[in-house]
Amino acid sequence: MCPSSRLIPLASLLAHNSATVLDSASFVLSQLPQRLSSRVRAFESLPFIVGTNPFISRTLDSFRQSRDTIAHFADDGPVNNLERNASLARTLEQLVHAHANDVPTLAKGFHQCAKYMTPEEITAFLDNAIRSRIVVRLIAEQHIAISNTPDPLDDDIVGVVNNRCSPAEMVKTCASFVAEMCDATVGASPNCVLDGDVNATFAYVQVHMEYILTELLKNAYRASVEHHLRRDGRMSAIPPVVITISASPSPARPYMSLRIRDQGGGVSPTDISRIFSYAYSTAGRSGTAAGSLDDDGGGGPYAAQHIGGVASVDGDDSGAGSLFGDITSKGLQVGVGTLAGLGYGLPLARLYCNFFGGSLELKSLHGHGTDVFVKLRNLRDAGDVMV
Repeated sequence: MCPSSRLIPLASLLAHNSATVLDSASFVLSQLPQRLSSRVRAFESLPFIVGTNPFISRTLDSFRQSRDTIAHFADDGPVNNLERNASLARTLEQLVHAHANDVPTLAKGFHQCAKYMTPEEITAFLDNAIRSRIVVRLIAEQHIAISNTPDPLDDDIVGVVNNRCSPAEMVKTCASFVAEMCDATVGASPNCVLDGDVNATFAYVQVHMEYILTELLKNAYRASVEHHLRRDGRMSAIPPVVITISASPSPARPYMSLRIRDQGGGVSPTDISRIFSYAYSTAGRSGTAAGSLDDDGGGGPYAAQHIGGVASVDGDDSGAGSLFGDITSKGLQVGVGTLAGLGYGLPLARLYCNFFGGSLELKSLHGHGTDVFVKLRNLRDAGDVMV
């Protein structure tokens, strides 16, 4: 987070519902102008030659326009009736839409400017920028949701938060989608096996969890298929991907944990330290070889996060750039844009896990497979988390 941004408790962000929509509007107008201004200042502090890159300057211009739009709305007076609130909701919807493709645009910009900043500087800037975008989008979409559903039919849904989010059902939905795309892309897919606390529920932002699961399952499925076909051919069954769900038994530790285990060959020791690096991904090799079933590249899908390069920023869906493109375009639902082949999947998934005080850890047994451990904070008990 930019140092000039003021952190707030998550409880404040999620405190409002349809009955307090006007209070929510006041909260939105107290938060968004300063947060957008902080982003503008962060972009303006980039090295001059980086800031002049057309993709980065385009993103800066978009933030300036959004900041001015929200600031002018706030200057017109408080939101004290439903008609003016409807106008605010429309303005927020336009803001969300305007920034839908910011992350892939930035990816293209930093790919072109990689020699002007260190990998650590790029990672730090993107972590702050994307985390800030998560907060801004969450504030905006929470208000849009409670404004558009004045009489919600489901008491478990409060804005964008599902108080009875089922990890098992989410896994089934995402696994079905990923399997379909895997079959269409490489001609086969592993089975998905669920075990553990399959009936557990918790409070979470469902689209965040969907993005996390889709990205991790995409990697696990593709690694499983490619490693199996390369090693055993098509004569035997592909080992399943096993997802274990564990609800915390202690109220003092309000987390939901998942383990995603595959037998996809693991990650090469030479790649393991770099798989969460934006700079490694965006500066990577953009040829089709990385997406070829015949080219292991030493690390498999977990290491070859740059598959297809950054072609999709320019709308090029040809060749390897389209591989699993429909899957990673799920990122549109959480405001990260179309990320097919950009290599931001694992860094972003970890950022979303960390956002509410959770975590994502990857353990590789090279030559055999990978375990990914996800820990997500139950939002019912996360009011002290600062965002």
